[in-house]
Amino acid sequence: MTFELIAAKREEMGTGASRRLRHAGKLPGVVYGSDVAAVSVVLDHNPIYYALKDEAFHTGILDLVIDGVKQPVLLRDFQMHPYKQQVMHIDFQRVDLNEKMHVKVPLHFVNADIADAVKVQGAKISHIINEVDVRALPNQLPAFIEVDLSGIKAGQSVHLSDLKLPEGVEITALVRGNDAAVVQASAAAKTAEAAE
Repeated sequence: MTFELIAAKREEMGTGASRRLRHAGKLPGVVYGSDVAAVSVVLDHNPIYYALKDEAFHTGILDLVIDGVKQPVLLRDFQMHPYKQQVMHIDFQRVDLNEKMHVKVPLHFVNADIADAVKVQGAKISHIINEVDVRALPNQLPAFIEVDLSGIKAGQSVHLSDLKLPEGVEITALVRGNDAAVVQASAAAKTAEAAE
């Protein structure tokens, strides 16, 4: 899914100007990166608010159209109001489609319910890592990485090196020699008779 965001350059700066924008249903933001000066922008609030609920919005390449000029960007940060359902500010980073970049990608754990460790051996599955830092070209960045737990046995762990990665994607920690555990299945639970 591709997100296209319509923005305009923001002329007025400062706290008062930002407050007026928010009252008018607008969202102040900034676009930076690619050795170009940062640009302050303003967007409609509600499309961004609802897009933030979509996981792909946080990891995918977004098309940001500023005054009619489209450029690829990544969401880098956003601030929410402490108690209102309101985005206060948003930051985007320009993307060079020919240059590899680092992004944190969520892990999706699947098939734990059908794993022998859980069904037969009574083990508990513990998620140790919920996201990984990956490096890839912008168009190869995955929205998430799936962790298939169907084959895990009690007492076993799934490590970063066990993950199936899309083509062109590398896990930063593995490149540095850190093959951390992602998931662990506890040792098999003792039966009631054995416990007595």
